[in-house]
Amino acid sequence: MRKIVAGKLHGITVTGADLNYHGSITLDPDHCEEAGILPMEFVEIWNRNSGARISTYVILGERGSRCCVLNGAAARTCQPGDEVIICNSVYVPEGEIVALRPRVLTFDKDNRVVSRLSYEVTRDSEGRYHFAIRNEDGAAQKIPLRTCS
Repeated sequence: MRKIVAGKLHGITVTGADLNYHGSITLDPDHCEEAGILPMEFVEIWNRNSGARISTYVILGERGSRCCVLNGAAARTCQPGDEVIICNSVYVPEGEIVALRPRVLTFDKDNRVVSRLSYEVTRDSEGRYHFAIRNEDGAAQKIPLRTCS
C-alpha cells in the first residue's frame, strides 16, 4: 500500500486562528466537498509563509463562508493571512494509482476558487509512469520538467 494524494486545497488563505478552540482546522464545506475532504478526516497542512507542517483533523464551518481557521495547538503554526496547502491522502495498492484523479482547488486571496485541477498518473506500454495536471476541461497543463543539477 502506498500513501497517495487524494485532494488538495492549494494556496487557501488562513482566515482565523483560535488557540482556545478544540484542536482542528475549520473549513468551508463547499471547498471540502469539491476536493473530496471529509469531516473528521486527518489532513496535512503546509504553511507557505513559514514552512510549518502540521497534521490535524477537519471540522466543517459555515457553508459559503470560505473560512480556513486553525484551532487549538494548530493556531500556533498559522496566522490569518498566511497561505497554506491542505492535503488529504488515501492508501492504495501501487497498481491502482492510475485509477485515482485527485481534485486540486486553487484560490485567490479571498478564498474564492480560481481553478479546479486534477492529477493524473498513467503508464505507458513499457510500464513507466507519467504525470499530468489537467484543467477542468481535461486539457493537460504544461508542467516544467525539474532537473537534478
